[in-house]
Amino acid sequence: MIAMIDTMIGDLTKEMTEAKATENNAQTDYEKTMTDSAEKRATDTKSLADKQKAKAEMAADMEANTEEKAATTKTLMATLEYIQSLHAECDWLIQYFEVRKEARTGEIDSLANAKAVLSGADFSLVETGRRSLRGA
Repeated sequence: MIAMIDTMIGDLTKEMTEAKATENNAQTDYEKTMTDSAEKRATDTKSLADKQKAKAEMAADMEANTEEKAATTKTLMATLEYIQSLHAECDWLIQYFEVRKEARTGEIDSLANAKAVLSGADFSLVETGRRSLRGA
């Protein structure tokens, strides 16, 4: 019977030693897990703050770019309107160039005739290219 009690004491001592070792291992694992979790939380918090900062900067850049685009678009529209007005003016000049050229030539001839008349020339017998009422 003493042998049986000695065996039981040995078994209990062995079980207690194993339980203590298991508990120490579990405590070590728990502390490591808590440390890892705290580090991950700190890393995640920093990452979140960095991402929020980047998002805010991008939003500010987008706002600035939107305003710049609006101003550039407004300038472009004004430039296009100006080009269109110049184009219309050029079209008018091209369309009436020959008429204006003939008018200027006639004006130059008239000024030359007026200058000659004022200088004393007599154009009373010179045909001016107009048709008379009788010959029509």
